[in-house]
Amino acid sequence: MRHSDNIKELVKLSPDYIGFIFYKKSKRFVADFPEVEIPKGIKKVGVFVNETIDEIRNKVNKYNLQAVQLHGDETPIFCKELKCQFERSRELMIIKAFAVNAAFDFNETKPYQDSCDVFLFDTKGNDYGGNGIKYDWNILKKYKGKTPYLLSGGISENDVEPILSFMKGQAFNQCLGVDVNSGFEDSPANKNIEKLKIFLKKVKE
Repeated sequence: MRHSDNIKELVKLSPDYIGFIFYKKSKRFVADFPEVEIPKGIKKVGVFVNETIDEIRNKVNKYNLQAVQLHGDETPIFCKELKCQFERSRELMIIKAFAVNAAFDFNETKPYQDSCDVFLFDTKGNDYGGNGIKYDWNILKKYKGKTPYLLSGGISENDVEPILSFMKGQAFNQCLGVDVNSGFEDSPANKNIEKLKIFLKKVKE
């Protein structure tokens, strides 16, 4: 997100996270960080794609980010080095995104378990996230890791029942929550607050 008024309305819904994309090729790129107060209970997440550790560290410190989401080809060593940059000075959540499809080998996530706090399973597409396409969530039955994950990829207001059903499945008890994006936008980086309000109310019922 990048529009102050839009963020102020979103904050009223008390989401767990609010994402800010620092990938210049994204249509949601945040060039100027919005000047808006965000309650401590909501984590500010910086989204990066194949960025340097120095640049990520600068953004984390400058904007007081509580989490970073790595959406590129970052290696386990990179994630570990990034985590080491902050473990003495502050608590920083590391979220590593994986683009999955039916052929995805979940063994690829194992080397990241010690350096990442959360995984994000998104749809494999032409871009680094933000494809707005849904995949077959049953693929996640193959995931046997202990690291919790976020469900992502083309989620919309019509997915309340599938999400609730998914969460009840014993095979999916590592699912921490869902990541919503393009399915709730009126335009890039501009959320439809009314859609989100209805969605969150139904999910929490």
